[in-house]
Amino acid sequence: MHNPSATLLIIDDDDVVRASLAAYLDDSGFKVLQAPNGPRGVELFDAEHPDLVICDLRMPQMDGLELIRLISERQADLPVIVVSGAGVMSDAVEALRLGAADYLIKPLEDLAMLEHSVRRALDRSRLRLENRRYREQLETANRDLQASLHLLQEDQDAGRQVQMNMLPVTPCNLDEFQFAHQIIPSLYLSGDFVDYFRVDEHRIGFYLADVSGHGASSAFVTVLLKFMTTRLLYESRRGRALRAFKPSEVLDHINRGLINCKLGKHVTMLGGVIDQERNLLHYSIGGHLPMPVIYADGVARYLEGKGLPVGLFVEATYDNYEIELPDSFSLTLLSDGILDLLPGDTLKEKEAGLPGLIREAGGTLGGLQRVLGLADLEDMPDDIALLVLSRNLA
Repeated sequence: MHNPSATLLIIDDDDVVRASLAAYLDDSGFKVLQAPNGPRGVELFDAEHPDLVICDLRMPQMDGLELIRLISERQADLPVIVVSGAGVMSDAVEALRLGAADYLIKPLEDLAMLEHSVRRALDRSRLRLENRRYREQLETANRDLQASLHLLQEDQDAGRQVQMNMLPVTPCNLDEFQFAHQIIPSLYLSGDFVDYFRVDEHRIGFYLADVSGHGASSAFVTVLLKFMTTRLLYESRRGRALRAFKPSEVLDHINRGLINCKLGKHVTMLGGVIDQERNLLHYSIGGHLPMPVIYADGVARYLEGKGLPVGLFVEATYDNYEIELPDSFSLTLLSDGILDLLPGDTLKEKEAGLPGLIREAGGTLGGLQRVLGLADLEDMPDDIALLVLSRNLA
C-alpha cells in the first residue's frame, strides 16, 4: 500500500486549479505543497524532497517538459503526473518519454481520477524502491559471501569453525520442546545445515537444508542460508515483511535469493513453524527426501507434502501444510545422505523401512545414532544431517 502521509508537490500557474487539486488531495490524507511556476517548484523540490510531483505543461518561465527533465536529473525514479489542458498528442508522448507516470487532461471532471493516479504511481514507486534495495542487499551479500567462499577454500580449518559456530546449540530446550541435531560431513566442510530459533513468544521456527554438491562451495551456501533466514527473522520482528513468517514464504524468499545470486547451487529443505498457542505445526517442503517422520503413541509415519527444490526455478511456488501436534511426539528430519545407511536395494525399499527404524529408536536422536551406527561411520559418499524435535517423549 502507498504511504498515506506522502508529500505531493503541485506546480501549476493557474491558482484556482492548483488550489482545487491541493484541497482535494489534502482531504485525502496527503501532505500537499504548492508552487505557481517551474522555478519555484524546483526550489520547493530541492528543499522538501516530495514523494510525487503533479505539474502543468504550459507555464511561463519554465514549461512542464523542462521541469520533468530537471526532476529526472535530480531523482530519476520520482513519479511525475502531468495534468494539462493543452491536449497535444506530441506533448503527451514527450512527457511520457521523459518519465512521466501519467498524463491527465484538464478539466478533470472527477478528481478521484487524479487521486487514483497518485496512489497507483506511489505504489509503483515504492515497489521499484524496494526492488532496488533488495537487489543492492543481494549484491552486497553476494560479494561478501564470495569473499567468504574464497576464505573457506583457502583455509578449511577456519571455514569449518565458521560453519560450526553458525549451528545452534544441541541439545536445546525451547519451552516444552526439545531440539537435537547431528551433522556428519562427507568432506571437511558440510553442505547440510540445520537451525532452530524463536520467532516470537508464541512461535518456534526450524529447518533442515541439503545443499547440492559437497565441500567448500556447498558450505558457502549454508552461510548464505543463515544470512537469509536471520534477515527474514529481523524483518519479521520489525513488522516490515512476512509478519506471519509462513514456511512457504520463507522458502519462496530463499528461492528468489539463490536464483538472483547465480551461484549455480540449489537446496532441498524442510521448513517449519510451531504455533504454541494453537498447538499446530506449519511446514513447507522444498524438494526434499526423505520426508519428515512423526513418531507418537508407538507409531511412526511420514508427513505429507511436496514441493520443488529451492534455487532452481523462478516460477516455483511452495505450499503450507498444517498438523495438530500430539501431546507426546518426536519429529525427525533427515538429509538424503541417510539413505546410504538404510537397508534395501531401491529408494522405495529404503524409504519404506525408515519409519520402522525411527520407531525402533524410540523417536530420539540418541536412539537413531545407536540403530544406524552413526558413531562408527567412515568415508561417507554424502553429508548426513539429522534434526529431531520432541515434546514429552519418555
